[in-house]
Amino acid sequence: MDIQPITTTQRLQVGRPWLLSGHGTETNQTITLDVAKFAETTHWVRGIKTVEAHFKSGLPLARNATSQLYEPYNPAATDGHEVLAGFLDTETAFGVGATRIGAALRVHGLIAPAKLPVPFDTGAIAKTTASVTYAA
Repeated sequence: MDIQPITTTQRLQVGRPWLLSGHGTETNQTITLDVAKFAETTHWVRGIKTVEAHFKSGLPLARNATSQLYEPYNPAATDGHEVLAGFLDTETAFGVGATRIGAALRVHGLIAPAKLPVPFDTGAIAKTTASVTYAA
């Protein structure tokens, strides 16, 4: 058997149509995502190889009060992730099978809710720790 290493390169196009201004970039926070809480195709997509994937930028996120990890924001929840913490700042690559991924959380800025990668109702936000302004 001949085992040879194979190297592949995947480039992510950073597309942030939901971000209306660069203002707030300096306030991004480093966070850890709980991969199991996110759904494939809704929150992340596979890359060229089946073991590569990336989270979509602009995902609304909340911190789980128990694990202290970040997961999708859900305004109907009652376990901590009903508090909007901010938005995933950029596409974030990871290996399929990973359980935790480091990422950047945008906590301040100007956002177009209609251009986020998932449906987002600004009227449903009851609690937030983010300082975000919403515009069309």
